[in-house]
Amino acid sequence: MAMRSLKPRGLLDRSPGADLFRHTLAQIPSQFGRLMYLSSLRDPNTGAYRHYGLQSAFGRDQSAAALRTSHIRAFREWLKLEFPEKHADLLAYLDTIEDPKGLVVKYWLESQGYTGCVPDSASKADRALYLEDIHRLLMTVSRWSGVSSPAPTETRRR
Repeated sequence: MAMRSLKPRGLLDRSPGADLFRHTLAQIPSQFGRLMYLSSLRDPNTGAYRHYGLQSAFGRDQSAAALRTSHIRAFREWLKLEFPEKHADLLAYLDTIEDPKGLVVKYWLESQGYTGCVPDSASKADRALYLEDIHRLLMTVSRWSGVSSPAPTETRRR
């Protein structure tokens, strides 16, 4: 009689994608945070994905494929969120950054650095939807940040 494993099947999965999710992505509390993280692992000069830990454990090709697949999945999952969910998710991500939200959002709007989150394989329609939604969200947060900060004249009145 064969011995059955006491571990659930998911814990036995040692694929690069499962490893990436279990040890890294599951620790990131927002979908947008996962998207930002995964896009940061893509070399802006070559489009190649690199992650030292995954590469050491699984090799360059397997780790790059897992990163690419995870980036596409994170992008699609973020696109599927309703606009209010995207707003809440973006705010959750911004809460993890030490710098003031207004400063971060202002820089993003000026630099358009958020365009780097789009996977290379994204369709034109998905790219357009992402860019439209993220711009609207950033404008909303920007207006909200501007309203919540005291005006210079208010701080002088005492």
